[in-house]
Amino acid sequence: MASRTNQRVLLGCALLCAAALPWADSSRLRAAESQPQPAVAAANFPIASAARLAGDGKQTRFILDINQAVTFRAVTLADPYRVVVDVPQVNFQLPAGTGAAGRGLVKAFRYGLVMPGGSRIVFDLTGPAKIAKSYVVEAANGQPARLVLEFEEADRAAFVQALAPENRPELRPTIAEAQPATGPATAAPETAQQKADGRPVVVIDPGHGGIDNGTQSSGENEKNLVLAFGLALRDKLEKAGKYRVVMTRDDDTFIPLNDRTKIARNHKAALFVSIHADALPRAEGDAQGATIYTLSDKASDAEAQRLADAENRADAIAGFNLAEEPTDVADILIDLTQRETRTFSNRFARLLMGEMKSTVRMHKHPLKSAGFRVLKAPDVPSVLVEIGYVSNKGDLEHLVSEGWRSRAVGSMAQAIDGFLTKRMATAGSSN
Repeated sequence: MASRTNQRVLLGCALLCAAALPWADSSRLRAAESQPQPAVAAANFPIASAARLAGDGKQTRFILDINQAVTFRAVTLADPYRVVVDVPQVNFQLPAGTGAAGRGLVKAFRYGLVMPGGSRIVFDLTGPAKIAKSYVVEAANGQPARLVLEFEEADRAAFVQALAPENRPELRPTIAEAQPATGPATAAPETAQQKADGRPVVVIDPGHGGIDNGTQSSGENEKNLVLAFGLALRDKLEKAGKYRVVMTRDDDTFIPLNDRTKIARNHKAALFVSIHADALPRAEGDAQGATIYTLSDKASDAEAQRLADAENRADAIAGFNLAEEPTDVADILIDLTQRETRTFSNRFARLLMGEMKSTVRMHKHPLKSAGFRVLKAPDVPSVLVEIGYVSNKGDLEHLVSEGWRSRAVGSMAQAIDGFLTKRMATAGSSN
């Protein structure tokens, strides 16, 4: 018991040290225009109805039609070259496929919610470019208001030299500089009521969200499918009353990867379950069924590695690619805890597979592992469940079916209950 107590003390010290280190963003930021963003009434979000690109590889203009003028902040980033535009929350009612095709200096662009009250547009550029002009045109003469950005081709050397000193390549911004400090995933300290609850905490993590759609097929977005599944799982667990359930997101909001694991750690979660729905590129053939992933430094196969690489790019998709939380700085101190956590994660994965295979179709290799950033909390057993492939017609039919979802949620809830009941009993007998 003494050795376990010492281990926990050392773990706490190690993690406090890790938290004191800055998080790094290899991108270089340059503010093109910065204005305060007012609070937006929920019933009065601006509506964006159209977006278009014009120009060529020397000069390219972006125009967003919007029903009322908005304030905005635009920054340029390098490696890869992007422009990120933050605006108050916008209701994007753009035609399907908008932004998928580029023009001139813009390869493509995407848009969506990044926090309650805040939306973002991210432009992938063909090379270094500067924002020559950026402005909002008020509505007039029957025409809508317009947000306009004009990009000009730039030489990389001149581009880097033009950056402000605090954003030079050799200097890395901290987390506060690299993302909004008021994001939804910054979990508040537990209240006294929560601390007194005493029930094990289960964190459910619907993948993607907001600006990050995840995979898409036949008009269905992964972010919506996994959110519906996660909410159904939450309701199932809460109905039983044995566990306190925390969602990393319960609406269409983007949550950075490290913030997802922070939510689990801040709530001292007994289990973290991340929900996704994969897709295979056509060149890689077809695959079907649910797959359960655990954390490993070495991927179990090429498909697991591909998926981990894709999921780990979520922050870059949203505009800012933050480096991993430096949990390895205290490897010597937390190694035993990490090993124990991985053992529990693998145990739950096997139990979950046993429950799910009796109710839903499983992948031919249902247990896999890879280096998913979202599974790297050193002291929270964690799994990532791909509930199916949106690229497979049969799986997609299941994913949109309430009957299938109910069966899959039931088997997952059964596995969670079996795992935590046994773990809590074991923990109680050792005290």
